[in-house]
Amino acid sequence: MTGALFSLTFAVAAPFWALMILLPRWSWTARIVGSPLIVLPVVVIYALLVIPAFGAVLPAVASPTLDGVRELLGTADGAAAGWAHMIAFDLFVGRWAWLDSRERRVPALVMAPVLLLTILLGPLGLAAYLGVRGRWPRPAVAAVDTGHLG
Repeated sequence: MTGALFSLTFAVAAPFWALMILLPRWSWTARIVGSPLIVLPVVVIYALLVIPAFGAVLPAVASPTLDGVRELLGTADGAAAGWAHMIAFDLFVGRWAWLDSRERRVPALVMAPVLLLTILLGPLGLAAYLGVRGRWPRPAVAAVDTGHLG
């Protein structure tokens, strides 16, 4: 079961990445990616891997040591759970960057490599987007008149 869950992890995330990279201007992409629930399938896989092993996982993460984390990740279950953990957070970060880039009107051709970097090397993709986003300031939001004086 662990191998199947490992394989399924990226498969359930890939359609969302494809939408953000290949169809960034499609109206359904904004609707779908606009929901933070797109990470839920990967979170469910993570839970299926971690909950049965919670007794071994909790000590390793509550008081982490290099040897403890290495031992945890050195098993098939631990590696699959680590993979699901990475895929879930990479997708959440990619989703945030994509939404923020749409607000800032960052060109899709600029975002495509940033999102690919986020898929492959999550934190470096985040760093790349943080470097890119400053070139496109967020458009000013018009003040809303609430009818109050002063």
